[in-house]
Amino acid sequence: MQTTANVLVGLVAALHGWILVLEMFLWERRPGRELSGFDADMARATAPLAANQGLYNGFLAAGLVWGLIAADPTGYRVQVFFLSCVVVAGLYGAATANRRILFAQALPGAIALTAVLVAG
Repeated sequence: MQTTANVLVGLVAALHGWILVLEMFLWERRPGRELSGFDADMARATAPLAANQGLYNGFLAAGLVWGLIAADPTGYRVQVFFLSCVVVAGLYGAATANRRILFAQALPGAIALTAVLVAG
């Protein structure tokens, strides 16, 4: 179960790394605009906000990687903390911005968190 948990944590970290790239570097290009649904003018106007969100997603990814490489009990605790942050951010985003965030962020985080807790 530990291997499964580690793989899931790695996948959630990779997802948040990809979100960082989308929001910080590709927001005004096709992938970012497809994600947001914004036209070119709105994407340009919201790019600084998206970059800020991307940076936060990068911190989540970095924390999850730290949790994977740190020795236990620190690694376990760091994984639980950052996966909990992912789930809370996903729930908040789904409630306030777009319901898709529930499935794209909160659900993968919750599945990984469950696996970590079961393996723990």
